[in-house]
Amino acid sequence: MPEHIPIDVRHLFKSLDELLLELLESLTDDEWDLQTVAIKWKVKDVVSHLLDGNLRTLSMQRDGYFGEKLVGVHDFQQLVNWLNRLNADWVKATHRISPGVLIQLHKATGNLVSEYYASLDPWDEAVFAVDWAGEATSYNWMHLAREYTEKWHHQQQIRDATDRAGIMIPQFFDPFINTFFLALPHTFSKVKAPLGTIVTAKVTGEVGGEWYLLKEEDRWTVISEIEDSATVIVDIPDHLSWKLFSKGVSPAEVKNLVKITGDQKLGGKVLEMVSVMA
Repeated sequence: MPEHIPIDVRHLFKSLDELLLELLESLTDDEWDLQTVAIKWKVKDVVSHLLDGNLRTLSMQRDGYFGEKLVGVHDFQQLVNWLNRLNADWVKATHRISPGVLIQLHKATGNLVSEYYASLDPWDEAVFAVDWAGEATSYNWMHLAREYTEKWHHQQQIRDATDRAGIMIPQFFDPFINTFFLALPHTFSKVKAPLGTIVTAKVTGEVGGEWYLLKEEDRWTVISEIEDSATVIVDIPDHLSWKLFSKGVSPAEVKNLVKITGDQKLGGKVLEMVSVMA
C-alpha cells in the first residue's frame, strides 16, 4: 500500500477530546440549554450525541458488538433514517443524565476511542464505508477522517452556540474541511458538463483552502492544481462552510452570503454538497 496517507488524523483525536473536555467544564448551567445550529438539539443533546459516538465506536468497531441490527435498509435514505432514529432514541434517553455525569463519561471513554483509532492500519478496509463520498468500501484512513469530522463539527456546534473560539484554526480545521471536500466528486456525479470543465471551490477567511474539480470522460475528479481558468469559482466564508456542508444551514439560506463567479447553476451545485449522513 502507498506510504502517504491522504488525510491522517490519528494524532488529532486526543487533542480534540482534551479541548472538548475543557469546553464542557467551562459551560454554565444556562449554556447547557442553549440552542445549536442542529435544529432539534440543544448543547446538552450534542454532548450526549458525542458520547454515543464514543460508546458505539468502542462497542461496534473495537469489540465487534452490534446490538442494533441493520434490517430493512436497502438504500442511502433508509440508512440515514435508521441512523436518525438511533440518534434520537439515545438523546431522548439521556435527557435524564446530568451534565456532570456526561462529562465523567466522556473522560472515561475519550482516551479509549483515541487509542483504538491509533491502533488501526490506515490501509485496512474500514468496518463502515463513507457513504456520503459515494464509497461502497473505504480504507481506515478515510473512515477515521470521517470520524474526525463528526467529532470536530459537533464540538464546533457547541462552540458556536456558546460563543467559544478554539478549533477554527488550521491544525484542526484543515483536516476537517479537506475531508468534507472528498464528497465533491460524488456531489457532481450526475452533473453533465463539457470535458475539461473546472469548478473551483474556495473557503475563505482566517482558515480555508481551494479545491479544483475537473470534468473528465466518465467522472469528476479533484485535482491539485489547474493550468486553465475555471468555468466557475465559488467563494464560501469559513464560518458558513462547516454549517452548510453538515446541513446546519441550507443553500437557500446562504445564497446571498456566498459569491459565485461564472456559471451560476454549476456553482450552485457546490452548495449542495453534504458531508454527513443526513
